[in-house]
Amino acid sequence: MNYRIFGGLLIIIALAIFGTVLYKNSQKAHEPIIYSPTFMLSALWASYKTNYIEASSGRTVDTQRNNITTSEGESYTMLRAVEADDKGTFDKSWQWTRQNLQRNDNLFSWLYGQKPDGSYGILINEGGQNTATDADTDIALALLFASQRWGDNSYADEAKKIIPAIWDEEVVEINGTPYITADNIEKTAKGQIILNPSYFAPYAYRIFAEIDTAHPWPKLIDSSYLVLNQSLLTPLDKKSTAHIPPDWVSLTLTDASLVPAITASTSTSNFGYDALRIPFRIALDYQWNQEPKARQFLDQLNFLHTEWQNNHKFVSTYGHDGTPLTDTEAPAMYGGTLGYFMIENPDAAKSMYIDKLQSLYSPDAQDWKQKLSYYDDNWAWFGMALYNGKLINYYSH
Repeated sequence: MNYRIFGGLLIIIALAIFGTVLYKNSQKAHEPIIYSPTFMLSALWASYKTNYIEASSGRTVDTQRNNITTSEGESYTMLRAVEADDKGTFDKSWQWTRQNLQRNDNLFSWLYGQKPDGSYGILINEGGQNTATDADTDIALALLFASQRWGDNSYADEAKKIIPAIWDEEVVEINGTPYITADNIEKTAKGQIILNPSYFAPYAYRIFAEIDTAHPWPKLIDSSYLVLNQSLLTPLDKKSTAHIPPDWVSLTLTDASLVPAITASTSTSNFGYDALRIPFRIALDYQWNQEPKARQFLDQLNFLHTEWQNNHKFVSTYGHDGTPLTDTEAPAMYGGTLGYFMIENPDAAKSMYIDKLQSLYSPDAQDWKQKLSYYDDNWAWFGMALYNGKLINYYSH
């Protein structure tokens, strides 16, 4: 045997094998990273707790707004804690909320923070003692989910106090039809009542109907969809409508006509900070209940499809006529509108999810690449959880 030739052959074979390994590793380096949605959502929840929840008290703090706390913020924490199976955080948040925000009527003051004298409490000078209907609804729903997930009826007992109070204090009847309003103030309003369509939660009203049989919650589902559909067709403060829902709207007490909201300058007819939650909430009603009204409403939001198709992005705020009012993007807008695309255009939903939400996450840091604001963090997370099937209706289970 010619050992020199044999040795040469071995070297050639070894080099070929080594080259193949290098090529395969090079190919893997260019393959997309495989994300575990469960791990990613869990890591982002841990990051949120570090950034926005006081470890000592359980209070959810909006650090971008002078460390205030809203009933909305506490409701988001409670909902996310249930989905994350984080009973410790849930209990701390609920205990703080009950002790510091719950009113005598079992609903919740909406704004807490540092008062002019330096102490902390309800910001009465800013109307903080009043309610926010979305937070009251989400807190009650979170308590019902907690009761089911952790087998503790005491949570449901608390929810059973809140649910009828929502109807008694935040629902106004016009010509025999009940409407869910923005807050408790509307019960005594004259001429018209203020609504925030992004507060409508038909999926919650279905559950509340099983808990509170004294009130006709199904009628509230019908009126919510009625207002949503009318809001797409009514120009409000513009000459035309792009068939997108508004942040705020008013309803006349004479004939339930929709008119622009007459309130603070921030309560506009724009499709922005508030209204971005509407596609999410309605998509959730469709996902959990296969509600035909939900699909019919989402079918009308062609503006979203066209805007994405033409620009592959959304800005943070649009006028009711579809005019862009900013040139900046917001993760919350993608988290909120993703539900529409999941139902109407799954391919676009996948593209949006990967390019606009998943891309914000760093697998190496197990965190957002850059810290998100309180609101963006919540709504990016809710959108990602919805997309990955991680928002469970525990009451139905």
